[in-house]
Amino acid sequence: MNHEITGRKRWHALILLCMGVLMIVLDTTIVNVALPSIKADLAFSETSLVWVVNAYMLTFGGFLLLGGRLGDLYGHRRLFLMGIVLFTTASLACGVARTQEMLIISRAVQGLGGAVVSAVALSLIMNLFTEAGERAKAMGVYGFVCAGGGSIGVLLGGALTSTLSWHWIFLVNLPVGIAIYIACLRMLPDGRGQFEGVKLDIAGAVSITLSLMLAVYAIVNGNQAEWTSLQTLAMLGTATALFALFLAIESRVSAPLVPLDLFKLRNLSISNVIGVLWSAAMFAWFFVSALYMQLVLGFDAMRVGLAFLPANVIMAAFSLGLSAKIVMHWGIRTPLALGLLLAAVGLALFARAPVGGTMMIDVMPGMALLGVGAGMALNPLLLAAMGDVKPSDSGLASGVVNTAFMMGGALGLAVLASIADARSEALRATGASTAAALTGGYQLAFLVGAVFALVAAALGAILLRPTHARIVETEGAI
Repeated sequence: MNHEITGRKRWHALILLCMGVLMIVLDTTIVNVALPSIKADLAFSETSLVWVVNAYMLTFGGFLLLGGRLGDLYGHRRLFLMGIVLFTTASLACGVARTQEMLIISRAVQGLGGAVVSAVALSLIMNLFTEAGERAKAMGVYGFVCAGGGSIGVLLGGALTSTLSWHWIFLVNLPVGIAIYIACLRMLPDGRGQFEGVKLDIAGAVSITLSLMLAVYAIVNGNQAEWTSLQTLAMLGTATALFALFLAIESRVSAPLVPLDLFKLRNLSISNVIGVLWSAAMFAWFFVSALYMQLVLGFDAMRVGLAFLPANVIMAAFSLGLSAKIVMHWGIRTPLALGLLLAAVGLALFARAPVGGTMMIDVMPGMALLGVGAGMALNPLLLAAMGDVKPSDSGLASGVVNTAFMMGGALGLAVLASIADARSEALRATGASTAAALTGGYQLAFLVGAVFALVAAALGAILLRPTHARIVETEGAI
């Protein structure tokens, strides 16, 4: 896609793209706050309630890679707008839902729209900003939206649910989605895909999408169904077989959905491994720390959201300025490794948080370090993953990156929740109080998350191909 857009208009377009991504990121956490209200209003059982989350995650995780490739084939702008329409329409359906079935189906459509938007937005940004300095700034903004949007969702979800009703966590997307669609029609230049007229690799698309959906379901449902159960093992085995079939198809067809040569790009491949570990560590931070503050320290949802605010402010300071300067001076490898190391230290601090913890001593220090680490590491990680990719493959690479983050987060959360539960049960069996048992479980989860971040830091420091430091930064501001 040829982006005939210059000067400040590119930054205006960036804001629009990031607003679209923010809608998607918010929706992954804003719903969690409202689950008790949804359960009571629509008479969900504990078992069926998980489908409000699972339906979204299945389609979101399953269609990220396909959505990115369709953007390459048929135009990134076209797919971005289609994703916004799907997500916004499904949000309306979720907001007016009066039955369990309608809400679950609408959430699945939301996930599909969210996957397309997420996969295509990053490729649009990469193609809009081709100069090194401006690209670093733009990716910093995008990274902040991805990293900080989740905790904003907790605050917004708590406010909307408590002051209005759970319906408004979905209905609030309606005016935002319409505004983004209209503005994108005016701001983003139209363009044909890189491979207009090329036949879509249907067999590859079906096999990889089914493989990812089965893997996501097996992972997110692993703790409930038990990891060694026939259901979980069968799903993981089928997902693996479908993935092997996908690789066989891609190695033989003339126009593959995923050219396997793409993974010969060293930084892309290494960055995706780091992304899996990094997102697993970040989920340890976000979800496990929220549980610790709510169930052990007794914070309400609003106070939990406020506890994340300092980390968000720090991430904003890095993402909206400092990170680009650091990358332009030091390249991608050093800031990435150092940021992940700081995040590991932050998680290690949480791993010593006691039953009678306080905000200033046991929460804020870890939050601050994690804010610095996330703000410093995410920008160079995205730049490393996308920097060597041809524009014709940028949508696919974006889908691969987002899939790595999503799968890493889902797997990390499942593993960490399982570890925490097992540790808590063992402590209860020894006579520990509920608070002490929960704290012991969370501490172990934080420690494992710190190991994930530490391994990711080592991979970044040792295996990433460094970019040239001290690149001359061109003038330009947002």
